[in-house]
Amino acid sequence: MNRSIPLVLAVALFMEQMDSTVIATALPAIAADIHTNPISLKLALTAYLVSLAIFIPISGWMADRFGARRIFAIAIGVFLTGSIACAASGSLVEFVVARFLQGMGGAMMTPVGRLVLLRTTEKSQLVSAMAWLTIPALVGPMVGPPVGGFLTTFLSWHWIFLINIPIGLAGIVFALKIIPDDGVRLRDKVDWTGFVLSGGAASGIVFGLSVISLPVLPPVWGIAATAAGVLSLVAYFRHARVHPKPLLDPKLFRNRTFSLSLLGSNLFRVGSGAVPFLLPLMLQLGFGMSPFQSGMITFISAAGAIVMKFAIKRILTLGGFRTTLLVAAAGAAMSIAVNGFFTPATPIALMLVILFASGLVRSMFFTSVNALTFSEIGPESAAQASSITSAFQQVSIAIGVALAGGIVEVATRMNSGVLDLSAFHTAFFAVAALTAFAILPFLALPPDAGGAVSGHTLKRAGSRAASPVRS
Repeated sequence: MNRSIPLVLAVALFMEQMDSTVIATALPAIAADIHTNPISLKLALTAYLVSLAIFIPISGWMADRFGARRIFAIAIGVFLTGSIACAASGSLVEFVVARFLQGMGGAMMTPVGRLVLLRTTEKSQLVSAMAWLTIPALVGPMVGPPVGGFLTTFLSWHWIFLINIPIGLAGIVFALKIIPDDGVRLRDKVDWTGFVLSGGAASGIVFGLSVISLPVLPPVWGIAATAAGVLSLVAYFRHARVHPKPLLDPKLFRNRTFSLSLLGSNLFRVGSGAVPFLLPLMLQLGFGMSPFQSGMITFISAAGAIVMKFAIKRILTLGGFRTTLLVAAAGAAMSIAVNGFFTPATPIALMLVILFASGLVRSMFFTSVNALTFSEIGPESAAQASSITSAFQQVSIAIGVALAGGIVEVATRMNSGVLDLSAFHTAFFAVAALTAFAILPFLALPPDAGGAVSGHTLKRAGSRAASPVRS
């Protein structure tokens, strides 16, 4: 396998993932500098998520129409421009607009980067390639808090965005130099009705849930936006059934492996995606740690994720996707539940061991499910499958954060308005139970699912490998 391509993609995606989490640590400093309050500045977080939700659905069409390599390089450039605009912002409006621009670039980087990987990697090497590409999603949220705390404390919040300049420029150069031209040039016109409906569905749901979980606006706004998003989703599916070339083709869900993998992965993300939100808050508000101290503890999960990268291929070859995903989902659910027993008296060493193990099983799950999702998708459907997967990821993460925030809020109200450790413990137990539901879709998978990718079917079961679905 040519590791240079996944490494180039991973560096760019790491920049995006870290940036999306590092800003949370610096919100008070940014708010003071641009003369606003941290609550209002949360609109910048919401603007970024909404921008992702709007432009992810069209990313696949753009990659097919103009070439994945070109769009990926342009996406880095747009993200870099947004980063510079964030650093130069002097007001709330300027900062929100800059974050929206960043989101436009981020919306293209993840699905198009995954598409490049699918088109340049043999099926038998997909697991190893996905292991590299999965690292940013696992390491970024863990690295973000300590890096943000360090830069904000010892330098300036502006450096949170300025450090993207050398990374982004290097990413553009290497993307154009190393990533081959895929030669795909779609001539179909864009489905504008589908773009409006799909963008409205994803952004409505993400915006609504973000408002509900981050009280920037009255909750009724969040409820109304979520309802509008759901209605747009229903309208999109009705539109897609009759359109000859829909922006996102629902026919892909007829592929059993794709649909079960997508369902299981998003159930998992709803639960596990809440952990980067809950754990730092519990360590800071419940344990009295500083953002930098809590970040140095949560960072250990990233180390577990990196270690698993070197073992995942062998694990899948021995156990196959079905067994590996069942074990990983169960292990992740248990590791999340254990967080609900942490107290200020818990030895730091014990917490580090548990969080390291959590990083191992989460990395095992994400690398496996990302490879399985595309194991039976043909090249002509890869762009749409990547866009659909990325859109659902954003929605599931938003649901997870909203759910975790809602549970903490309800538990606090039941405790006479006092926020203590019990509220966080309740939230951890709830999201752990929800994560465990990810086991159910994978129980329906055949034992040899994705055998051509894992090598398990060919080497262990001896049965026929699944052939790509041409949709």
